[in-house]
Amino acid sequence: MDSGGKTVASHSDPMKTIFIISDGTGRTAEQTLMAALTQFPKATVDIVLKPEVRSETQLEPLISEVKEAGGMVVHTLVSQALRDSLVRITRIHNVDAIDLMGPLLGRLSLYFANIPSQEPGLFFNLNKEYFKRIDSMQFAFNHDDGQRYFDYEKAEIVLVGVSRTFKTPLSIYLAFKGWFVANYPVILGVEPPELLAHLPVGRVFGLTTEASDLSSLRSVRQQYLGGSGGDYASMEYVKKELNYANSIFLEHNWPVVAVTSKPIEEIASEILAIKRRITPNA
Repeated sequence: MDSGGKTVASHSDPMKTIFIISDGTGRTAEQTLMAALTQFPKATVDIVLKPEVRSETQLEPLISEVKEAGGMVVHTLVSQALRDSLVRITRIHNVDAIDLMGPLLGRLSLYFANIPSQEPGLFFNLNKEYFKRIDSMQFAFNHDDGQRYFDYEKAEIVLVGVSRTFKTPLSIYLAFKGWFVANYPVILGVEPPELLAHLPVGRVFGLTTEASDLSSLRSVRQQYLGGSGGDYASMEYVKKELNYANSIFLEHNWPVVAVTSKPIEEIASEILAIKRRITPNA
């Protein structure tokens, strides 16, 4: 498998890397990408071409390379099975990927639906990544902040933490990546649902933070609400709540991710890295 690269010059923006993955020469994807990049005249882009990718065994090291470079993927893979594998591998590595071929094939299959050689339902199958993303977003909204906790067995990731540990934005971010995510709030003195303790290893993640940062965040929240909230933002109460949450995480042996001063993308990457290590075939 050969690879090549070219740099699209720009003015001042930091360098970005886009990998083109194709089961052919990659020229179609490259031409499409170059046309799109004309709309971003200030972007500096390193384009890395990966042609003749025709097996799943080629994808894993490729996506690892993309991950290491902090890049994204644009692909034109004709094989449905290979596209499915690419979706799965990019999800677990938290890498963005854009499918240029699948939607076009799907729409053509819809347009030629009356031709006898076409399979019924092919359009849906070709676009199941799109439909799954819609489903995962809806799942996150329906299972936010402890809602429908009795349904958590359907979740791929459950985030548990005290208030203001970014459970909801993390859920939405991971849902956009195609993960089915729920989150549950830890409240001082309240036992979490027993169902959480019985979920498979690598499913539940505890979120924690520094008490001082959490107290500051909550103080801002209190001011926004007009000063109400009682001890919600006090350092003493925050420490008690965090200690209580950490005791629950320890009791159930849940992986713990610190969110202090980290962007959502970094926290999500840590969660997925832990999940990949614990359940590599997820």
